[in-house]
Amino acid sequence: MKKLHLATVCTAALMFSACADNTTATEAPKPAPAPAAPQPSQAAQKASNDLVQAATANSRPTVQDAREFLEQAEADIEDFGLRAARAYWVQANFITEDTNAMAAAAGKEGAELATRLANEAKRFNDVSLPDDMRRKIDGLKRGSNFPAPDREGAAGELAKIMARMDAVYGTAKFKLPDAQFAKAKDILGDDADNVLEQYEAVRLMANARDPELLAATWSGWRTLSQPMNESKTQQVQLDGELKGYSMAEDYADMVKIINEGARELGYADAGALWRAGYDMDADDFATEVDRLWGQVKPLYDELHCYVRAGLNEEYGDDVVPMDQPIRADLLGNIWAQSWGNVYELVEPEGAAKGVDVTALLEAQDYDALRMVKTGEQFFSSLGFDPLPDTFYKRSLITKPADRDVQCHASAWNLDDQEDIRIKMCTNVTGEDFQTVHHELGHNYYQRAYKDQPVFYKDGANDGFHEAIGDMIALSITPDYLVQIGLLDEADVPGEDADTALLLRQAMDKVAFLPFGLLVDKWRWQVFDGTLSPAEYNDGWWALREQYQGIRPPNDRPADAFDAGAKYHIPGNTPYMRYFLAHILQFQFHKAACDQAGFEGPLHRCSVYGNEEVGKRFENMMEMGASKPWPDALEAFTGERDMDGSAMLEYFAPLMSYLEEQNEGRTCGWSGSAD
Repeated sequence: MKKLHLATVCTAALMFSACADNTTATEAPKPAPAPAAPQPSQAAQKASNDLVQAATANSRPTVQDAREFLEQAEADIEDFGLRAARAYWVQANFITEDTNAMAAAAGKEGAELATRLANEAKRFNDVSLPDDMRRKIDGLKRGSNFPAPDREGAAGELAKIMARMDAVYGTAKFKLPDAQFAKAKDILGDDADNVLEQYEAVRLMANARDPELLAATWSGWRTLSQPMNESKTQQVQLDGELKGYSMAEDYADMVKIINEGARELGYADAGALWRAGYDMDADDFATEVDRLWGQVKPLYDELHCYVRAGLNEEYGDDVVPMDQPIRADLLGNIWAQSWGNVYELVEPEGAAKGVDVTALLEAQDYDALRMVKTGEQFFSSLGFDPLPDTFYKRSLITKPADRDVQCHASAWNLDDQEDIRIKMCTNVTGEDFQTVHHELGHNYYQRAYKDQPVFYKDGANDGFHEAIGDMIALSITPDYLVQIGLLDEADVPGEDADTALLLRQAMDKVAFLPFGLLVDKWRWQVFDGTLSPAEYNDGWWALREQYQGIRPPNDRPADAFDAGAKYHIPGNTPYMRYFLAHILQFQFHKAACDQAGFEGPLHRCSVYGNEEVGKRFENMMEMGASKPWPDALEAFTGERDMDGSAMLEYFAPLMSYLEEQNEGRTCGWSGSAD
């Protein structure tokens, strides 16, 4: 999702990160480094300086001081926001060196603004403030997930480190051994060059079935995060020349700086700062996510056991022992975070086929614009106002033939009011049909909270935005396709197709859960010192084995930094939002189906056409981040706790099938968590 609001201003302009964690496509490119950014307006800077001087003269800031600070902060954020949004939009839609420089300049200005506001906000730590003002002050302090300490040179040093790590990831290439590259050409094509980029690695991991090629591709991508020297294929150009580089060393240096910044803001470390953004004590939030994982873990364990058995049939005992973690390179995804690409290897024997949405769209001559208008029709059926005319005039819906654009699907709100857009190189496929509904979910959420103060123009917590988009996509059922005229009622699959349908969904949504959890669990251990730099890689794999039941395909080098092969680590994007979204989307879906009076299996429910659901849905979305997330959750679901039971209900028929298939098998793995 692409949006500009307080939270994104205060994350060094990472506002244009990926909407959802795309498990098959390459990550969206980030802007290149640029010259120094323009400073805030003289009037804004003078007002800020006056506030600081007043606070210095008065040793105890007052409630009035805080009120004036918040008024000025709001003005500064709004002044920056539209300028930055336009710079990023132009860069994403016209990728050139000049537009990259514009976007990078906006990012630097946003980082400086975030650091300034966070450091000024901490002056009010000990002031007794009304609840609304305290919420805004605390939000400003937490706005920068990677805070620089208030000492000369720290912000610049941090910016350089983060830019280097981002550049390494964004320019990474690797070579395969000649024998393996010969096999890879069967997938990549005879004209492929053996200097491979991430999208080629992703393609190989999704389609190759040769264990040696898979292991070589998996290992090759991870050379990007190992120390570089002239003897290694992977190099990065830094400061105009090729230099040896260690991402792990840079990461360790970054951790020192942001921990110092977090402590200045009143937090024990950067991990505590991140966890404090969930309207509860930081330690209580860690306990809460463990509780949620405990609810859904039995479903994951059964899926793991079933998939491992299917891979064993394909590759044999030597490659897939039945009592060990699964090799990470065999699961169809370069990070082993979703497994849908190997569905064909574990497809239930004799299972009835589901609906081929791509074929239905093609048969009725759908184009990209009609797909988007169909998505809008879904929201109109719930009672939402039509999209503004500017949406269709300004959105990018198909890939232009005359220029480079960022094709990663995303939803934007440029002015925090009505200027909502999507950017998507839409193909007429069932996958993109779902994605359109998902992205529009973001847009309708953005517009719903447009009347909130700038501090609250965001989801109730960082899992809400993604969950809302995914919840809408869950309503794309066969019955919905009948209602919109894409599918004949006589062709609706019977219950005998449910197992295959649910298994395919689970291999993405259920398989993702432990990965969504452990990425930030690893960072929390790094931030609090549980893992020293020398233990980064061992700690990473300890968590991957404990939670996911996977292992590397080979012994890892002593200097490996395998966490850095996942974009969100060098790209410095918190990850817990994706775990929460995977829980919340099913909780929202069940609540909506209950409100609609649906009585069948949850996975067959669509709320298309139910205006009462739409009214309650919009009431929640209008709140933005103005209230603690339990209040927003309660407004729609009637519950104040996040709950994994809806996911279990959704996949209940699959759970029964998996338990039946796994009977007599040895499930689990050495080191698995209880």
